[in-house]
Amino acid sequence: MTEREITAPVALCGPDGRLNPDAVGWSRTPMHDTAGIGRGRVAWGRNKRWEYWAIMTPTHVFALTVSSLDYAAVHAILAYDRRTGTIVNREATVPLARGASLPASLGEGSTRARARNLSIDIDETPDATRLRATSDGVDLDITVDRVEGHESLSVVVPWSNSLFQYTVKDLGRPAHGRVRLGDEVVELRADAAWAALDHGRGRWPYSLTWNWAAASGRAGEHSVQLQFGGRWTVGTGSTENGVIVDGRLHKLGEELAWDYDTSDFMRPWRIHGSSLDVAFEPFWDRVNDTELLLISTHGHQCFGRFSGWVEVDGRRIAFDGLEGWAEEVRNRW
Repeated sequence: MTEREITAPVALCGPDGRLNPDAVGWSRTPMHDTAGIGRGRVAWGRNKRWEYWAIMTPTHVFALTVSSLDYAAVHAILAYDRRTGTIVNREATVPLARGASLPASLGEGSTRARARNLSIDIDETPDATRLRATSDGVDLDITVDRVEGHESLSVVVPWSNSLFQYTVKDLGRPAHGRVRLGDEVVELRADAAWAALDHGRGRWPYSLTWNWAAASGRAGEHSVQLQFGGRWTVGTGSTENGVIVDGRLHKLGEELAWDYDTSDFMRPWRIHGSSLDVAFEPFWDRVNDTELLLISTHGHQCFGRFSGWVEVDGRRIAFDGLEGWAEEVRNRW
């Protein structure tokens, strides 16, 4: 399908709080002013705002979540040791989103999460994003550098003029710093660790299922990042699919096919379409089963390795061993 590229700043919402039709499309860098989300009485309870960061290293996986869902805030700090299988997972759900502060638009301020058992701080500087988090048994301080000229994928997905989502997927950013896990200190080097941002602002239906896959690595002389989304965009006229090669985003305007076994998420996955064919081999399935009155989440976020090929600008690029994740999440929220 043909999707419109946004090349100038635009407001996501109109004065009445509903979707601005001129905002529907995609961009290579964040262009959308999302200040209208969370203001006024339009669709209270449907507003969703979050910052999710995942960091891949040769020995560990780290992730931070700060979110405000109107009636609750849901936060998390995750550390997974790939060598031993040890998991540190600290979560907090706070009624009425107390203690959560997120900027109106990406890059326009700091993100804070405060709960009884954890604290998270995300601060922007001209050249980087600093991630800090503290909870029982974990103390994280990671700087994620910006790479000049490296593009990301921003997309507006419209279900209706009152329900819509703006998402930014910023992949493959070098990460460095340190994380204390109990008595061990893990050092991150920018040449061996990378981070991805999932920034979300929107108003969602109560019940929805999505797929997301992201990966980063080298394909010969090329730097390659994969960004695929599925199910939640079907029928909207928007897709969340793109490939970044040597910093340049190539938007894929088709819904991809996702083949995987829901009885065993650790079996190989396949994601394919007219311009790509990708296999995914998981090494860890992060399972999330949450039932909290209004909030229900059933998710499998599988971390692993991608191999296959993509076609961009008439050339086929093959890769093997790109690391990242693929997931299925079913939410009622």
